[in-house]
Amino acid sequence: MMRRRPIARAAVRTTAVVGTAAVVGGHMANKQAAQAQQAAPEAAPAPEPATAAPDPIEQLTQLAALKDSGALTEAEFEAQKAKILG
Repeated sequence: MMRRRPIARAAVRTTAVVGTAAVVGGHMANKQAAQAQQAAPEAAPAPEPATAAPDPIEQLTQLAALKDSGALTEAEFEAQKAKILG
C-alpha cells in the first residue's frame, strides 16, 4: 500500500522551492542591474542641441514685466538691462 505524504510536508517543500526561486531571481535581477549601471557611464552622452542666442528685446520685455510686478527694484532692472545691452 502507498503511503501518502501529509499535506503539510508537501506545502513546506513547495514553499522552500518557491522561496529559493525568488531569492535566486532577485539576486540575478540585482546583478543585471549592477552590470547595466557599470555599462551606462561608458556611453558618451548625447550632445545637447545648440540653442539660438536669446532675443534681447524679449529679455528686456521680461525684465520690464518683472520690474512692473515689483519682483525687481529699479537698480536691479538697470543692472540687468546693462548686461543685456552690453
